[in-house]
Formats: sequence, structure tokens, C-alpha cells
Amino acid sequence: VNYLIGNDPKNWHTRIPTYAQVQYTNVYPGIDLVYYGNQQQLEYDFLVEPGADPDAIRLSLQGGGAMKLDAEGDLVLGEAAREVRLHRPRLYQVLDGRKQYVSGRYVVRGFRQVGFEVAAYDKSRPLRIDPVLTYSPDLAPGTSSPASGSTPIDPTVGYSTFLGGAHWDQGTGIAVDLLDNAYVAGFTSTPNFPTTTGALQPTYGGAFDAFVSKFSPTGSLVYSTYLGGSETDQALGIAVDATGNAYVTGQTFSGNFPTTAGSPAYHGFGDAFVSKLSPNGSSLVYSTFLGGSGLDQARGIALDPAGNAYVTGKTFSTDFPTLSALQTANRGNEDAFVTELSATGSMVYSSYLGGSGFDQANGIAVDPLGRAFVTGYTNSSDFPASSTPQGTCKSCPENDAFVAEIGANGLALVYSTYLGGSADDQGMGIALDPLGSAYVTGLTYSTDFPTTSGAFQQSRLGGSSAFVTKLSPDGSALAYSTYLGGDRYTYGLGVAVSGGNAYVTGLTTSSSISFPLVGAIQSTQAGIPDAFVTILSPTASSLLFSTFLGGSAYDEGTSIALDATGNLFVTGDTGSTNFPSHNASQPTYGGGDADAFVVQLLLATTVTLSPSLLNVPAQPVGTPSPAQPVTLTNTGSAPLTINSISITGTDSGDFAQTNNCPVSPATLAANASCTINVTFTPQNTGTQTATLTVSDNAFGSPRQTASLSGNGVKPMGSISPTSLVFPPQLVGTTSAAQTVTLSNAGNGSLTVKNIKIDDSTGTNFTDFAATNNCPASLAPGASCTVSVTFTPTATGIRIAALLIVDSDPQAQSVSLTGTGQ
Repeated sequence: VNYLIGNDPKNWHTRIPTYAQVQYTNVYPGIDLVYYGNQQQLEYDFLVEPGADPDAIRLSLQGGGAMKLDAEGDLVLGEAAREVRLHRPRLYQVLDGRKQYVSGRYVVRGFRQVGFEVAAYDKSRPLRIDPVLTYSPDLAPGTSSPASGSTPIDPTVGYSTFLGGAHWDQGTGIAVDLLDNAYVAGFTSTPNFPTTTGALQPTYGGAFDAFVSKFSPTGSLVYSTYLGGSETDQALGIAVDATGNAYVTGQTFSGNFPTTAGSPAYHGFGDAFVSKLSPNGSSLVYSTFLGGSGLDQARGIALDPAGNAYVTGKTFSTDFPTLSALQTANRGNEDAFVTELSATGSMVYSSYLGGSGFDQANGIAVDPLGRAFVTGYTNSSDFPASSTPQGTCKSCPENDAFVAEIGANGLALVYSTYLGGSADDQGMGIALDPLGSAYVTGLTYSTDFPTTSGAFQQSRLGGSSAFVTKLSPDGSALAYSTYLGGDRYTYGLGVAVSGGNAYVTGLTTSSSISFPLVGAIQSTQAGIPDAFVTILSPTASSLLFSTFLGGSAYDEGTSIALDATGNLFVTGDTGSTNFPSHNASQPTYGGGDADAFVVQLLLATTVTLSPSLLNVPAQPVGTPSPAQPVTLTNTGSAPLTINSISITGTDSGDFAQTNNCPVSPATLAANASCTINVTFTPQNTGTQTATLTVSDNAFGSPRQTASLSGNGVKPMGSISPTSLVFPPQLVGTTSAAQTVTLSNAGNGSLTVKNIKIDDSTGTNFTDFAATNNCPASLAPGASCTVSVTFTPTATGIRIAALLIVDSDPQAQSVSLTGTGQ
């Protein structure tokens, strides 16, 4: 071959040798990969040596649209005229110079991963597996279709931005800190990927590098850095702690991947890695390899409140590092693993998790007590699973999803269950609610995937469907389980939860005719596939929101996160030059096969209760107060469903409410308000408190609350003296006045109703008279005086009483005695 470049012979390269084939040895144990030319096309075969296991082969497919197996056994990427087709593989052995064909087919082994299922053959002789590749001329693998105009976007989008450069860029994980900064991880083969000054690694390392990018609450780029060595490195998961340290995990093939002191050495065949970046992205707090002598890949990471990192993924290694392990050995070809690292990067525990087949963990979540919840998929019939809710694999040797809980410090397998039907099912993402219920999403090809009564979608409509499943806190039952999809292919790839609502993202090739949409910001499918974002109600009986998200080419949402105020964040990858951008740090497509994207959606229904602290004025014990209004306002952009309004707390019996709010299924429109009137009838003196609770479908629910407080007061009339004795007085003459002091010794106003000489105690009451300077209401601690005179009408002892009637339930009385002479 001659390469004649330009007109200067010094730049020409002549007589360059070529090769009929290139053979890579031991790409899997005992399996070689051979590349060769065939009719001007590049082809490849797998050579399986005697005794080697063809089940170890995995093909990872990127770009090209949806993936499916057709009726002929071909593996098809894309749709219709724009497709890449891998024909049903040809498998054969050679005996005496003649090919003996062996039955075999493609099988889906993971998300966008396939392997081969091989019938019985002579394992004492080599086996050759020959996939045959063709593709439509108008869309080569990895390219995108032409733009056809921008996709409109709703103002409720906070920001939407491309993130990438001239080659392949993909967002795989997203996390949000307490200040609403979004942290995105992924991988890139782009030398001009956007990085920032002062970042840990501003320059491209080679092949694929991992990347970490931080965005402000308004979508500006705070920092962005490569993370990698000279070979392929991929970040596949990210988490962030309370101080803004980003924890990233994934896979590296680089012996010079950036690590910190104390990290074990690279093992040479693909290791997992875990890296903790400082809040400004300029340095590594720690960074370590994690793996054995085989292929290892971390796919998910989560944190506990102390900053301990919990990592999960898959390993082919028989010497993967274990410590305080539930399972100390790899039981099959590929096992899942779960590892906890301390805040400084030292290992707390590490364990295999799997059976004798292929097991892969894709997602992990951790509760405040350090209990780890893991999901993934397995084709092991002996995967460690309890009897409920599903103790056996329904699809093996195909895949079932699994969900497992590992106790704090890795000491026990609290529960573990299969989750699936009779076809391929894979768990991709997992999240937890405050009660410890696990929410799982993934993909299923099963028509008998377990669903629950009342679930939104109880049957599969297309070739595959996403699923969303909630388990009980103890893992013994399905709280709910539903399909989510349309008439084609839908994959659930990420899930988050708040207030019992499940927030799901993924990809779908289904059109708006069949894919469920509610309040969509993009109601038409712009490309195949599109990403989607869907919010399910707490019982999964309905959708609260569902939208497409994408442009005219390939788009997928891979990860989703929530902040504390109702903002929703999604990342993924797009081949669409017209992916909708808004308030973007990078408003245009980077120019390669795919860009990462980051989207902030301000679409959650939110509620305000005003005032949030209602202090009722002091109220006499036993007397209802005037109604005090609390205004409930739907400050979101979607209708609000109010399930109940109640008063709870120790003193809830002292408060009552009436309201004019709509009752479910009626809704409160966006920006509309209703009024809750609260009354206070104290049963005792002193401060009484309760909580006004609104149960609804808003972000942060099922409870929105306002604090109620009131002071029960009780007036106490006090008189001094309690008796008056007048000296002898001539009949018909009037004595000097004597005084009685009336005081309010209580903590509530004393209402003075009447002061008089009691006319109900006999006939002497006319001999006494009273005047006073008392106001109608006597404040606590205040006093007034009553003047009493004696004018006898006859001789002898005269007796009567001064009666004071006020708001003290105990009436006050002063005995009056005098002698007429």
C-alpha cells in the first residue's frame, strides 16, 4: 500500500505492508478475537479454544438507536432504513477440513450488551463464532440523522445544555448537592471536551477518559475535568456529599489512571476505580483501583451520612478483594460485587454477590444506617434469593432482575429476591424512601413480569417495556409493580424518589400514540429513540407527569436526581444536533457522534402554606377562638391533588379546621389557592401545639405542614377581704364606706359582668349598698375596688353578701355583717 500525501515525496509512505488478519489473544479466557477483511468490509470472528466458555463473550453496543432481536435471530440497531444489522451468528467447528455448523444465537446480557447462546458442541475442539455485520448506507453506525428544526421547550425548564466536543461524549450519572449544584459524570473520547481553569485534569489523557462536570443552580459550568490515563476510562456513577465532594466510580484500562497514595496497583485487564474529588474539582481526596486479575467494572455508587462510599458492579475476577464478606468467592463466570470504602478511601467491607452464572449489579442506594440496597440482573438459578416475593429465577438462563439488601458493615444479607418473568429482565436503577422501601426501574421483555392490582400499566405493549417496582421495607412483598412503555421498546435506566413519587428516566422508541404522556413539555417523539421523564404517583396507579425529551436522532436519559426544592435533573447522551437547549452553558452540539446532555426541570408541583406558623391569640379555656385562616397555594405548574387535610400532634384536640379546598379526585389548579380555617378551643391553660397536615401529590409530600400554636388562658378573680363587719350603726343612718379589692390573679383577661348586693340570701340586702370603679375587663395582675356602706333599717344583727359575677367560673362573694341600734 502506498500513501502519497501532497506533492512532497518526503511526506509519501510507500510499500507499507498490510495484513490479512489481526488476532488478539485471550480477550476472554481461552477466547481470541480475529479481525479480517471480507469483500472490502471489516469482519471479526471469535475463536473459542477447547474448554473455554463462550458465555464469557459480551458485545457492548453504542449509538445506532434501539436494539432488538428480530424473528430471524438478527440483532438490529436503529429503525427501518437507518439500521445496523448483525445477522444471526454462524458457529462452526472444523473436522477433517470441513465445517460442522453448531446452533447458536444472540442473547441480551445487559443494557445494550449481547452475548451468544451456544447449543451442545464438541468442547475438545475449537469453536468459531462469526457475526455478520451489515448496515444501511444512509446511516453508518454512530452517526445521527439530519436536523429538522429545533424542538420547542417549555419555560418550566430551568436549563438544558449540551456537554461535549468533537467525538463521543456520554453522561452516565448525576447527583445534586444541598445548594442545588448538579454534578455529572460520564466518559468522552473528545480532546476538546469543555474543561475549566484549575481543574484536576484539564487535558485529554487518551482513548476514552472519564469526566466530572459541576453546574451551578442556573446551569453555568462551575468546574469540569477529565479523569483518566492513556487507555479507556469510563465514569459510570457519581454521588456527592454535604460539603460538595464528588465521588466517582467506573472502569479503567489505564495503568496510569490517577490514583493517590495507598492505592493498590492496576491488575492489567480492566479495574474498577473509585475517586473522591474536592469541592472545587481541583484535587483528589483519594483515588483507588478496585479489582482483581480479571475484568472488573463499577456501575453504581452511593453515600451514607458519614461520607462512606458504597460501590457496586460486576467482576470476572476470582481474586477480587474481599473483606468481612458475605460471599468470599466468585461462584460463576461473572459475579456482582458490593464494596464499602471509608471517607478516606480505606476498605470497610467487600463481597461478591452472585451464583454460578452471570450476575451484574447496576445500581445501589444506601439508607442513613449504612444498609446497602442493590439491583441488577442474573441468569444464575442459584443466586442467593429468599423465598419471597420471588425465590426462583423464572427466565434462567435468560436474565431476571434482582434486588438485595445488605446490612450495615456488610454483616448480613437482609433480603434478596429475583424480579422478573419468563423472558429477559434487568434492574438498572434503585432509590430509597425514608421508610426503607426500595424503588427499582429497569427493562423487561417478559409478558408475565410481576405487576400488582391497581398498577398504572399491567401489561406489556411493545417489544420491551420499562418497569417500576416498589418493595415493602422488609423486602417480603411488592408494594406495587407496573410496566411503563408503549408499542415498541422502552428501557427504564434511572430512578429517584420523593414523597412516595417515583421519578424515572430512560429511553423509548414508542410514539406519542402509545407512550403515556401527562402534562408533557415535549408531546411528540422527535427521534428514535427519545429520552423520557415520568413521575408516578405514590401507589403507581397514575402518572403525575410524563414527557419525551430529545431531538431528531438518538437520545437517552441515563440518570436522574432531585434536589430538596422540587427541581429534577437528568443526564444522558444525544446524537441530536437539535436537542432542545435553554439557558445553556453549551447551546450547540459539539459535533461528534454523541454529546452528553444535562437538563434541569422545574416541573414538580409545589405547595405553600401561609402562614407556616400560626399563632392563635390567647384564648380562655373552653372558649372557641375566631377562625384563623391558613392559605394553601399550588405554586407549581401542574394540578394539585389534595388527599386529606388533618390536624395531628399532642394537643390536636384543642384545634379544629374547616376548608374550601377541592377533594380528590378534584384538583387545585396551578397558581390557585384555597383556605383552611383553624379554630382553637383550649382545654387547659398554657401553650398548646399541633400540626396542620396536608397530604397531596406535591414534591416533598405526602405531607405539607404548618405549625399551630395557641395559649390557653384562664382568668382568676381574687377578692380581699372576704368578709366585712360594720360597727353598730343607728337605724336610718349610713356608715362610712369599707372597701373590697377585686384582683385578676389569672393569665387571661377577667370580664367583670356584675357587682351587686346579693338579693337572693334574705331580706337584709336592702341595708347594704355598693359602688365600684371596676372596668368591664380586668387584665391579668390588675385590680379595682368596691365600696360598701351599711344603712340599717332595723335594730339587731343584719346579714347580707356582696356578689361579684365575672368570667372566672368560680363566683366571688364577700359576707357582710352589721348591727342596727
